[in-house]
Amino acid sequence: MGGAEGFRYVERADGAIEITHHGRVATTLRGGRAAEFLAEVDDDPQLVMARWTGNYRRGNERTAKHHPRNRA
Repeated sequence: MGGAEGFRYVERADGAIEITHHGRVATTLRGGRAAEFLAEVDDDPQLVMARWTGNYRRGNERTAKHHPRNRA
């Protein structure tokens, strides 16, 4: 099991990996993808889980930086 911040993962009995974000299932990895995930997750678990779920760098960061509300 991993992650105490937003993401957590559980390895199920059938070998699948279930990644949750704030208690809700974000994705389920099976087979080779599950093995790749387990090999990579030791580095920075929260960042790795964000990448694997697609919840990472949506591309609007630059636009949001220039929004009037975010200018200081």
